[in-house]
Amino acid sequence: MLTYDVRIWGIRDRNSKSAPFQLRWRVGEHKHQAPFRTYTLADARRSQLMSALRAGEQFDTETGLPASELRELKSPTWYEHACAYALMKWPRAAAKHRAAIAEALTIITVALVSSHKAMPDRLLLRRALRTWAFQMCRTENGVVARKDAQPVPAEDAASLEWIAKNSLKMRELGTSEKMRAALTALSLKLDGTAAADNTFRRRRTTFNNALRYAVERDLLTVNPLSRIDWDPPETDDEVDFRYVPEPGLARSLIAAVATQGARGEHLEAFFGCLYYAAMRPSEAAALGSKACLLPSEDDEDSWGELVLGESRPEAGSGWTDDGQPYELRGLKRRARKATRSVPIPPVLVRMLREHIRIHGTAADGRLFRAAGGGRVRSTEYSELWQAAREKVLSAEDVETPLAEVPYCLRKAGVSLWIKAGVDPVEVARRAGHSVAVLFRFYAKILRGVQHRANELITQALDDQHG
Repeated sequence: MLTYDVRIWGIRDRNSKSAPFQLRWRVGEHKHQAPFRTYTLADARRSQLMSALRAGEQFDTETGLPASELRELKSPTWYEHACAYALMKWPRAAAKHRAAIAEALTIITVALVSSHKAMPDRLLLRRALRTWAFQMCRTENGVVARKDAQPVPAEDAASLEWIAKNSLKMRELGTSEKMRAALTALSLKLDGTAAADNTFRRRRTTFNNALRYAVERDLLTVNPLSRIDWDPPETDDEVDFRYVPEPGLARSLIAAVATQGARGEHLEAFFGCLYYAAMRPSEAAALGSKACLLPSEDDEDSWGELVLGESRPEAGSGWTDDGQPYELRGLKRRARKATRSVPIPPVLVRMLREHIRIHGTAADGRLFRAAGGGRVRSTEYSELWQAAREKVLSAEDVETPLAEVPYCLRKAGVSLWIKAGVDPVEVARRAGHSVAVLFRFYAKILRGVQHRANELITQALDDQHG
């Protein structure tokens, strides 16, 4: 217990050859003493205690130490605190967020060490931290770290033992040097090149929140990150439109998917949703028949509508509560029950209607499913996509990032809307992200649209004054 009731007495002699001087003080009802070899040492210690008392510090009744010294004495390592933070965040975090937290904590923990002597291989150390220290599992006693509930392989156990011995104490984190080392590590990829701005911001947020939690736990008096003026290496978050497929190529790639056997036929409309409705793969994986508002078959040229309300992002079975490799969630960065309406052109209406006619739906109403009936896995649709690229693109283009991944169809869909002159606010709404994100990633196209808008305004002004 901490108290201001402190009295420090003078130094007295004691019958001892090794420590003939004794300092005594009282904290609350508890008396404390400390022997010293010389009077000078005893007096120096008394001065320290008196300084803490004059500064208005509370003292701990059990140890007799000022609160600041008690904090340092009990200071855990960064590794211990990171484990506590990951455990605290786990129950309320989404599966992908859990994995992102573990990734950031792993990078920081490897950077905040007191020594690199006998350091394990970095990839091995990162794996041990990510999958054993910062990944949790449920037991009869609640949520605990995997390392505390399951047998850890010998090489991973050795890595965790090394980091436990060499991780910096929390009280050592206040220096600019340590903070900058951690921020530098967060700003880089494994190969040493600069990570994307968005990636760094996400990692830095985790670091900042972990430090705030340390202040909450009384391990730090202030968040040291707030004092650091540091900018990451510059990167460009804008989409590289050299590698985004233009409309003709996007249609050809989707058509080529359908030629890849039964699975290609089943997933043709899946890829159509990514392009014509600019859906995320996780949203398309959760698309149900009830979300598809399609006009009658007699009205072939009418638009339909998708009312999106769910997504099934892949995260890995180790990060979900039920051990499934995906998690059923609401829309990204939206309230749990929020929906998003996306008008869809006749071409996608026909694709969805044909898909339902031929393939039907899963028991829960999902349109797209794996061969075994579960969620469509990214490995499955990525393999189909690569086969389509090899069929449509030249050998030279296959080796480039042109339409490299299925997600490029979403970027192509959003780009098409912008080029068509759709209001950026409406584009952002249909795509399911903020206007700020739209301008950050699609700035080059938007600048072109603004130029055409300026020309139209100029023409209108000329007509008015003509």
